[in-house]
Order: sequence, then structure tokens, then C-alpha cells
Amino acid sequence: MLLHQRVQETLKSVVAQYNASQLLTMREIVSRDIRRILTDRAFYFGILLDDVSITHLTFSKLYEASIEAKQVAQQEAERAKFVVDKALQEKQSAIVRAQGDAQSAVLIGNQVKENPSFIALRKIEAAREIAHTIANSANRVYLPSDSLLLNVNEHADGINTSKKK
Repeated sequence: MLLHQRVQETLKSVVAQYNASQLLTMREIVSRDIRRILTDRAFYFGILLDDVSITHLTFSKLYEASIEAKQVAQQEAERAKFVVDKALQEKQSAIVRAQGDAQSAVLIGNQVKENPSFIALRKIEAAREIAHTIANSANRVYLPSDSLLLNVNEHADGINTSKKK
């Protein structure tokens, strides 16, 4: 009974020197401190101690609940950080895309100024795409050639360049 009380006293005094996370992470040091003190006290009673080990460590329900709440809060913070990072990436992507579109518009504008047949080339490319799509369709489609952009004899300014007979 006397030894049991000394063990309890020693445990309480050593455990009080550490916080809960230290008790978990520094278990070997805590065990060594308890062994040192218990060995000295047991020697006084003529008992030789070989070893002391901490086999089971529990905390109060309130403390466990607070640890769980802390972990949930950390996960929520990480999730919020991820959402913010994703939004920033999307913002940067939109900016780069808009800059590319603006540069493309400038380049197309310059090409149209330098060479009006550029629009005719674009019309031919569009007509080729439309014709390819319709040709691969299982449905039959009848459209006037003007709606397919096949009137390639016209320049960008709308003037008909076909020779009249």
C-alpha cells in the first residue's frame, strides 16, 4: 500500500511537469524521469527496481474532445486555404487567357489591315469546318451556300470579285 502511494505521488509529480502533447511525444524521457525517482524511493524500502514503462496513457473526455475539435479546425483551415489557392489560380488563368485573347485580336486586326484576303481565308476555314461537321452527321441537312460561308468569291468588304460574263 505504501509503495502504491509512492508510485502515484511520483507519477503525478512527473506528469505535472509536461503538457499533454509532450507526454505523448516525449514518452521515453517521462518514463526515464519516473524510473529515476521511483528507483530512489524504492531503494529506501529495500526494493530494487529494474525498469519502469508507461503502458497506458489516457486523457479526460474534455481534453480528447478539444483535441478532436482542434484537428477539425485545422482541416477546415487547410480546406479554406486550398479553396483560396484554387481561386487565385483560376483568377491568374483567366487573366492570362484574356491577355492571350487581346493579343490575338490585335494580331488578327493587323492581318486584316495588311491583307484583306485574310478574312476570305478565315471564311474558307470556317466553311471547311462546317462542311466536315455536316458530312459526318447521320442526319441530312439542306442549307443555302451563303449560310455555310461558301461564298468565297467575296472579299471582306463585301464586294463581289467574280467576273461578270
